Amino acid sequence: MVFSVSGAMKAYAGVRVLGPVDLTALEGTTTLLLGTSGSGKSTLLRLLNGLATPDAGEVLFRGQPPGRALRLKMGYVIQGGGLFPHLTAAGNVALLARWLGWDEPRIARRTAELQDLARLPAAALPRHPAQLSGGQSQRVALMRALMLDPEVLLLDEPLGALDPITRFDLQQDLREVFARLGKTVVLVTHDLAEAEFFCAPADGPGGREGVAVLLRDGLIVQRGAIAEFVRNPADAFVSRFVQAQRPRTAAP
Repeated sequence: MVFSVSGAMKAYAGVRVLGPVDLTALEGTTTLLLGTSGSGKSTLLRLLNGLATPDAGEVLFRGQPPGRALRLKMGYVIQGGGLFPHLTAAGNVALLARWLGWDEPRIARRTAELQDLARLPAAALPRHPAQLSGGQSQRVALMRALMLDPEVLLLDEPLGALDPITRFDLQQDLREVFARLGKTVVLVTHDLAEAEFFCAPADGPGGREGVAVLLRDGLIVQRGAIAEFVRNPADAFVSRFVQAQRPRTAAP
């Protein structure tokens, strides 16, 4: 088991934003955290990578509380990429590797591998974030997250700010990356169709069906296959969430 969450709760300024929740993520699986704004999905992701600690309950990564050392085993991508504006794309990708003392030939080799994997044009590497398109910024952020070859990938609405065509292209590429690498993935989205797409197994040895988890007001209201959300909603909120987004009946 990669992640184990038991009775976890989190509050800010005395206001509960999450919990209690129970969640597990198994090796090589993809978990989609769904919900409207303020549902607690991003807070749950931050608990998983140790950027926040639960006020009650337990969050474990491979049997241990996620701390600074364990975070190096997790790749983390946020909406908009979160790139440092004073660094080039190549500098952003290599940031943690340089901090850990990698030599330049090793950094160059790994950057070239990831550039091919993320389908980033070579001309983008010497550019600063302000000179990159939204899609390129997200590809750079993915490369940075993968630089240390982490055991898991945590992505917080990585495609939310992109135009529909760029988003579609990156959805295709990300699902191929997930299948090719076979890593454990937890991805936050508010888009049911996007969750449906990522839950569908891609071709390749790492392709397997993902699990969707829908949150409301900090609580998990339903989990499982997207088709079950449509056929057997757990309550009226799940029905409204499904109907409001009119999801596709099958992944593209």
